[in-house]
Amino acid sequence: MSSQPHASSHDHGHESASHAHHGHSNGHGAGHGSFKSYMIGFILSVVLTAIPFILVMGGVFDSKLTTAVFVMAFGVVQIVVHMIYFLHMNPRSEGGWTMMALLFTIVIVGIMLAGSLWVMHHLNTNMMPMSPEMMKNMP
Repeated sequence: MSSQPHASSHDHGHESASHAHHGHSNGHGAGHGSFKSYMIGFILSVVLTAIPFILVMGGVFDSKLTTAVFVMAFGVVQIVVHMIYFLHMNPRSEGGWTMMALLFTIVIVGIMLAGSLWVMHHLNTNMMPMSPEMMKNMP
């Protein structure tokens, strides 16, 4: 009598481990992508890499600032493509926790970047200017 429940729990544990090992979604909304979705992601990634390359190497824009803005915009779009097609991130996966973790990470990185830029700007503004003669006399 005690061997039957043990055997069934062992089979159930083996079955769930098999599903977890093979990456089945188990109701969490995340799973493997199809060949078609991987190919769409790959083609979009190649195109989103080639366009900025052409913009820079071809000198399409006269302004370096305009070129930099376009390259960064294509970079952001490529990040989104990778998250959707290769990392399979969507609001349904893992009950929405992956998206919450992503948003939290973006907020923290934004705070760090803004704070760093703020500190560097104020250090640059408030530092005492030194002339070359003053620097020569320093120990």
